[in-house]
Amino acid sequence: MSGEGEARGPGEYARWTRLPLGTDHSPLYLMTASFTAHRYAPHAHGEFAVGVCTHGAEVIDYRGERVRAHPGGIVVLAPGEAHTGGPEGDGGYGYRAFYPSMALLTDGARTDAHFAEPVIDDPGLAAALGAAHAAADRGAEPLEVESRLPWLLAALARRHGRARPAAALAPGAAVARAVRDRLADELTDPPSLAAIGCDLGLSRYQVLRAFRDAMGMPPYAWLAQHRVERARGLLEAGHRPAEVAGLVGFADQAHLTRWFRRVLGATPAAYRRSVRP
Repeated sequence: MSGEGEARGPGEYARWTRLPLGTDHSPLYLMTASFTAHRYAPHAHGEFAVGVCTHGAEVIDYRGERVRAHPGGIVVLAPGEAHTGGPEGDGGYGYRAFYPSMALLTDGARTDAHFAEPVIDDPGLAAALGAAHAAADRGAEPLEVESRLPWLLAALARRHGRARPAAALAPGAAVARAVRDRLADELTDPPSLAAIGCDLGLSRYQVLRAFRDAMGMPPYAWLAQHRVERARGLLEAGHRPAEVAGLVGFADQAHLTRWFRRVLGATPAAYRRSVRP
């Protein structure tokens, strides 16, 4: 179930595809993109982001470092970890990406899905993933998609996944979770940081620092991307962008569109056309 993306400039596009993989899994989202100047705002995904660079080179800020992706490499970004992305130099870049859940990525792999390095050098697997992605994007039969993609994603986890090290709780993680939950609960009328701090017995600065340290972005940026995630579900359910903006707390459709592009690389209208049957 794919559709046309929306051009955003010479040579720039982002197309999303929503694939049902049987009754036991939530949908798998695919993205095909080509950018010359677009840079993503800091954001995180609820699922893994697995990307195969198709041309050019991309630079990604992730886990406090800047990494580079070139054709033949596989990028794997963990759920909930903030990152950005943009072109290296003036040549632009393109990629095909999968957004699998932990269950889908580890199904059949018999290993944890922890990846110590965000860029994996495995040209053969990268080519196979790219070919399977392209086939699904062209509308391959559901049985073919269900036969190829889970097998290749499991191969990625089996070959390169490692046992997850004991997690060290980030300083301020409990505070960040409390702030995140409060903002999510009051999506359309969020409280001030001063009010949240007062309830937690902390200063506004302490709240802000704890959140940035744990989440990798300031509260307003996290709230904006959370609104985008909520908007995705409403768009897939058939709502139009103009009504979705108010339902998730954006001031107007222009604000929704601006953040949608910054987080997902496409406009709400283009995304809606792509993923609806």
